[in-house]
Amino acid sequence: MKKFLALLMFASVALHAQADKVKFSAVIKNPNSDSLVIRSRTFSKVLKTKKPGIFNSSFAIETGFYQIFDGTEQTSLFLKNGYDIAVTLDAKQFDETITYKGKGQKENNILAKLAIDMERLSESIANATPEEQNKAITAKLDEFNALLKDQNLDQTFRTAMEQQIQGQKQQLEMMAQQAALVSKLKGQPSPLFNYENHKGGTTKLESLKGKYVYIDVWATWCGPCRQEIPFLQKVEERYHGKNIEFVSISIDVAKDHEKWKKFVTDKSLGGIQLFADADWKSAFTQAYGINSIPRFLLIDPQGNVVDADAKRPSDPALQTQLDGLVK
Repeated sequence: MKKFLALLMFASVALHAQADKVKFSAVIKNPNSDSLVIRSRTFSKVLKTKKPGIFNSSFAIETGFYQIFDGTEQTSLFLKNGYDIAVTLDAKQFDETITYKGKGQKENNILAKLAIDMERLSESIANATPEEQNKAITAKLDEFNALLKDQNLDQTFRTAMEQQIQGQKQQLEMMAQQAALVSKLKGQPSPLFNYENHKGGTTKLESLKGKYVYIDVWATWCGPCRQEIPFLQKVEERYHGKNIEFVSISIDVAKDHEKWKKFVTDKSLGGIQLFADADWKSAFTQAYGINSIPRFLLIDPQGNVVDADAKRPSDPALQTQLDGLVK
């Protein structure tokens, strides 16, 4: 699971330790790993398989929200001692196929539904009118509020999820606003920058006219940003010498300037490495409505926006797009 439930899982407090245990089993088609990790900020349990895709274990746990990680994908689950949870899924369609059975299935199937529905909703409202966006968001969250009225659900789960639904509404509204901004920027002259270059001096966006420019807005502290680096390096290698420049703009805070310089050197980062002048508050960052990273931008040789929320380097769709543009 990507954005929507990770925050909840790590923010939630585990409660009510009991003497008994959770019984947990999983059957995974096309497994990504020979192990599963069930984890929170204060707990980690590694389950090893004796037969590909088959996992079984029992363990004592505190009531709360956790993540299950298969080496590539992850999703959220709710656990308490006494649960007997059986998970089935196809790792090639992780979120779309995950199903829970057994004691605790109601809570966890609601979590699974929320994860996939929120992802689909965020995609569907991207190009909708403000009225359509508001209607779709309200309808979907009303649906989940209705599910949470089930008195048979664990009370800790219900309370946490009711609070989370309100957070989801705010997040979706922000995403809708960002999507509207992204749509308006397409085809328009890009906002400009003039930032410190790791190699010395400064670099202006205008100096790159005549080439496509693929921009990675990132920070050294950002885990997902660092995960994209190997993929970005492969993309840079594939298009080396072609009509495109790769620019990485760090929005690290000023006190981490030396950390940024060392990171770029130690990791031998390629492309044009720049340091924004005011982190999140930089005019360029704000003009693009960037409120989460990594964020990728694509600008054409005339300096106009091709995509204000471009595909990540790890997404094969980026290569498809660039193959159609870059010569």
